[in-house]
Amino acid sequence: MTITFNDFLNVDIRVGRIIKAEEFPEARNPSYKLYIDFGEDIGERKTSAQITQNYTIEALQGKLVAAVVNFLPKQIGPFMSEVLVLGFQDENGHVTLITPTKDVPLGGRLH
Repeated sequence: MTITFNDFLNVDIRVGRIIKAEEFPEARNPSYKLYIDFGEDIGERKTSAQITQNYTIEALQGKLVAAVVNFLPKQIGPFMSEVLVLGFQDENGHVTLITPTKDVPLGGRLH
């Protein structure tokens, strides 16, 4: 499927900092609840992520991540997910998060 550049621009991908991560035992698959700060304009948003194989809660604290911020919220069990963090599957099918290699302003848009 081919998309236009304007289609791509409709996907709002921003950088945020994980300010809190916690276990999500109610999820069907092992997951964490993530609370992410996207800066003053967007604020804090939450999501769940199946990233328990590659990350500990402690390793996630303060981590910069890329996320789609303009999806409609999605109910995941008792938790409302507001954004989608982005990552790639490793050789074992476990997600590795996309993260900037240096500090960038929170809320910055992917270009």
